[in-house]
Amino acid sequence: MKKLLWLALCAGLAAAGPRWGGELRLAISSDPKTFNPLLVTEQSAGLVRYLTGGTLLRWNHATQTMDPELARTWRMTPDGREIRFELRDDARFSDGSRVTAQDVVFTFRTLLDPKTNSPDREAFLMAGKQVAMEAAGERAVILRLPQPMAGVERLIGGIAIASAQALARAGDPVHMPTAGAFHVTAYTPGATLTLGRNPYYWKTAEGRRLPYLDSIRLEIRQDRSLEVSSLLSGELDLSSAVDPKAFSRLSKASGVTAIDAGPSLDTEQLWFNQNPAAPLPEYKKEWFRSREFRQAISAAIHREDLARLVFDSHAQPGAGIMPVSNRSWADPAVHAPPFDPAAAQKLLSSAGFTLEKGVLLDRGRHTVEFSVITNAGSNSRERMAALIQQDLQVIGIRLRVVTLDFPSLIERVTRRFDYDACLLGMVNDDLDPNSQINVWLSSGPNHPWYPEQKSPATGWEAEIDHLMLRQSREPRAALRKKDFDRVQEIVAEQAPVIFLVVKNSLSAYGNRVANLVPSPFFPYLLWNADQIWVRAERP
Repeated sequence: MKKLLWLALCAGLAAAGPRWGGELRLAISSDPKTFNPLLVTEQSAGLVRYLTGGTLLRWNHATQTMDPELARTWRMTPDGREIRFELRDDARFSDGSRVTAQDVVFTFRTLLDPKTNSPDREAFLMAGKQVAMEAAGERAVILRLPQPMAGVERLIGGIAIASAQALARAGDPVHMPTAGAFHVTAYTPGATLTLGRNPYYWKTAEGRRLPYLDSIRLEIRQDRSLEVSSLLSGELDLSSAVDPKAFSRLSKASGVTAIDAGPSLDTEQLWFNQNPAAPLPEYKKEWFRSREFRQAISAAIHREDLARLVFDSHAQPGAGIMPVSNRSWADPAVHAPPFDPAAAQKLLSSAGFTLEKGVLLDRGRHTVEFSVITNAGSNSRERMAALIQQDLQVIGIRLRVVTLDFPSLIERVTRRFDYDACLLGMVNDDLDPNSQINVWLSSGPNHPWYPEQKSPATGWEAEIDHLMLRQSREPRAALRKKDFDRVQEIVAEQAPVIFLVVKNSLSAYGNRVANLVPSPFFPYLLWNADQIWVRAERP
């Protein structure tokens, strides 16, 4: 992907120079499901991990290169099977204790332990073998790979280093030491989460330890409808996920800067529950396992309407795994399915469904109706669900929309498997396909329609497994691209996930915030949070 030219505009710089202290205020849609950085599966916990976690390396959104973080240097052997990391002498946790080689080894061993059930574990498995992290003295570690692994530095950059003491206190985050720029200082579930500056953070500016901010206050708001008013009043300082309907209002407001950074890597998608252990009637399971049924639902959805009516044209119809904004990896042969209710009816007929008096019936004469769950408080997803409801009514399907608070939704999808279909988004914080390996491997914990399979349930899932693992260890970019193109084509053919839209990256911030460098990649406005500062008063 080309370097984003607009990043050079670095928003909010002030001639007077940075100000130390102050609090940055923003909202998140739910409580973090966990404070254990090795168990993160959703966006709120991911944001807390990003802001508090110290990593060996970190992706620089402005230069699109890997920067040294807790590791001051790293060096890979010519055969690609070993990486040596030299730790910084001044790397410390927020309680003042040093980050040691033993902490790094502990983190990776815990992550790789099957009992931990970390969603990041799959990314470090190669042909059934896993990487090994070993200490080389107190200030160096060596990562040993069973075989060369493409993009391994990017994967390492997503792992927050934690001590045994820290993970033991993950249930009490206020007393949990972290090695990033911030640490949790106060938490009232359902209300607020405050992150204070790490007084021992290793980065400096003007002879002082960063970050500039004293704290970041995260207000937990399941209903984000008042976020625009809060931005305009100065109650909140920024929003990395502005509702498209509100974007034009913010664009015209004084004291606020609104940014449309173009297509993001984030997709909105729908999938059906294909877990054989799900507490669903057998006839429904048969529907959801039918490729023709899934393809028919996809053909019946008017994606252009979703992009235009829900996102005010700040979105594009979704095509597949990789949005077209990821020019390096998106398969040009995969296109958004056209809106075609007639084709949907033919597909359903070929699978044994019949339309009688406007009602679709299966072979067993069961009325085709199902529910879709989505998270409460997301106006865009609720509006998408309502439009899809209308689209499916045209082909005789009755859709019920059920909104749940986010923790309850995740519980149903990942543990109880008590749902028919789910409408949710996927946040992609990396360009490389290896960042999605725990989504597309059938054994992956984030495999949406049937996670953690003991063995692939279908032949096409087995083929995806083979291709994803092969590309992950292939050093030649052209061959990796060929394999991943085929993965994208299989997903398009089988439609286990129905991609709806690719959202534009819409954000806004109050003019008291300075040194923001907007990015279309998670965490958007906050990727350089240790460099952000706030003016004393809102202009």
